[in-house]
Amino acid sequence: MKKKLFLDDLRTIDMVYDASEEKEYDIVRTYDEFVAYIKTNGLPSFISFDNDLGLDEKGEVALDGYAAAKWLVYESELDLRELQFKVHSANPVAAEQIQGLLTNYIKFLNKQ
Repeated sequence: MKKKLFLDDLRTIDMVYDASEEKEYDIVRTYDEFVAYIKTNGLPSFISFDNDLGLDEKGEVALDGYAAAKWLVYESELDLRELQFKVHSANPVAAEQIQGLLTNYIKFLNKQ
């Protein structure tokens, strides 16, 4: 069974989901870790997205969860029709962007 993926720079699994689910998840903390994980392991069974991923090593705002979702849609070349996801970001505007992008893209794929 494929693992679930949790993208968040600060939170732990038990801050969002039941602690008993922790072993089902792999955690990535940055956009780059997210991309590298999927390139190495393939598409997980479920992805939980945070948006705001803090600062990068240069002290600049890091690429965010929306950038990760855009990478999945526009660059990954993966079949996302079976992707299950949740956005757990506290940023309501960004959460809606991630949700909308992935939901609409998956609907588009399913109509083809």
